[in-house]
Amino acid sequence: MKPILQFLLIIITTTFCISASTLKIAEDDCEFEGKKLYGKIRFVESASNADVKIKIVNSFPDIKVKLVENFADDCGEWQVVEYGEDLKVYVAESFADIKVKFVTSFPGMD
Repeated sequence: MKPILQFLLIIITTTFCISASTLKIAEDDCEFEGKKLYGKIRFVESASNADVKIKIVNSFPDIKVKLVENFADDCGEWQVVEYGEDLKVYVAESFADIKVKFVTSFPGMD
């Protein structure tokens, strides 16, 4: 293989590996870094106490979230609680882990 082709192959492979490793959301499992993105959610005031940092957006979200009163068993369904949470969430303006759009129907990942 010619050196230029080898170089391009290395660049493409490296770029793919880097972009795949920075995406920490598992769409099939509705998880972020092993934490499920549904269930009982507690909003925290400090980023250091959070399991995930979110940015609230109106377009191009990573996940659509519907707030529910009970039975947050499906992807994107969040029941907000004060204790006994499955996930601690911090709302950030910058350096967020995932982008969230709050919806009234059809929660989940596309």
